[in-house]
Amino acid sequence: MTGPLSGIRVVDFSRVLAGPLCARTLQDLGAEVIKVEPPSPDVSRFAFPSTDGMSGYYAQQNAGKRNVSINLNVPGAYDLALKLCDTADIVVENFRAGTLGFFGLDYETLSKRNPRLIYASITGYGQGGPWRSRMAYAPTVQAEAGFTENSVRHYGEALTEPRTDSLSHADVYAGLQAVIAILAALNSRQTSSKGQYIDVAMAATLLAVNERAHVDLSDDDIGAEPAVLGATDCSFFTGPQGEHFTVATSIIGSRTFPSWLRAMRRVDLMEDPRFSSAAARRLNFGVLHQIIQSWMLTFPDMATLDAQFDEAKIAMGEIRSIKDLTKSEWSDYWGAVQHVPDRSGGEYRLPGRPWHFSGEELTPIGTPAFQGEHNRAVFSELGIGQSELDRLTEAGVLVAHRRALEPDVVTKPPEESGQAA
Repeated sequence: MTGPLSGIRVVDFSRVLAGPLCARTLQDLGAEVIKVEPPSPDVSRFAFPSTDGMSGYYAQQNAGKRNVSINLNVPGAYDLALKLCDTADIVVENFRAGTLGFFGLDYETLSKRNPRLIYASITGYGQGGPWRSRMAYAPTVQAEAGFTENSVRHYGEALTEPRTDSLSHADVYAGLQAVIAILAALNSRQTSSKGQYIDVAMAATLLAVNERAHVDLSDDDIGAEPAVLGATDCSFFTGPQGEHFTVATSIIGSRTFPSWLRAMRRVDLMEDPRFSSAAARRLNFGVLHQIIQSWMLTFPDMATLDAQFDEAKIAMGEIRSIKDLTKSEWSDYWGAVQHVPDRSGGEYRLPGRPWHFSGEELTPIGTPAFQGEHNRAVFSELGIGQSELDRLTEAGVLVAHRRALEPDVVTKPPEESGQAA
């Protein structure tokens, strides 16, 4: 692996999204990640569509990770897990609070053997307190943390009943916040030579990333004037040739409305009593929106309209599908999509990295591993002989998917199989 985290080893006990995304991000930055699966594999392997326990959902969060599968309920498995964690710089897990402690794989136990270990736990509500044992999934935490209510409140005129977002914001943001905390702990370890425990709560994360939380936390009535310019102030329009797009600059706010007047060459509208204040513009939003929409349709094409927006410092964005975006010139320039083998003769098109480094070359995204594919390779590196590995496999300590045992899977070197070297 190459990148700024080259030489760092991550043992990933997590499953589904928050933890796997955290570990995958560390891997993208150059760390070696070893995913540990129980005999009952990560359920995301079977997300639709899935072939032989390898779904695109699983591949997106786990491509390139080495994979071992250990049955911690079988005698002998615990020692294997300890040996692996002894070599780790970082452990990531997202089970319910106390789960890994039941198996003796909690931070207190592991850090006594490996004082430099950084151990990150991601849960819904944290490791302590009255909600520590509650089950937590993104939709439920988003409901608890104001995310769902906020959507209903701001878009309520278009909604007849509450609904949750189709994307798992609580998981994704918590995973990324865990990455930030881990990187900070790595930096601290450079001077202290000691690791530490990191407790990440999804609910606290959603509060922290909500840039408008201060409005809801305030006892003041903000009135008709938007307190901050945010997504709820965006308007949607139709372009000259039927394009659908949104504009981030509010047509209501007192600081932003003059930009629209400059763009339209209609400063006279400021004298119109229907639009002379934020409160009036909100009350007459439909009329104002129609005036702006009619003006937009006078342009020959979107490029000309966008140029006039740019002159007035108004940002617009065309509503595109993900496929539309990845067919753009920008996508080609950035490397926004990477092609990864799906282990069945085809490929996955997965998102590329969100960063470019001037002084680092990142390893290409590797292939997703079958369950237990690297059992022998990883534990051989820890000094366990082949005869002992045979015994552990026969005893059910080590588990592997049938595809992981196929000769073409286990004998091909990384450059031939598509795995990152």
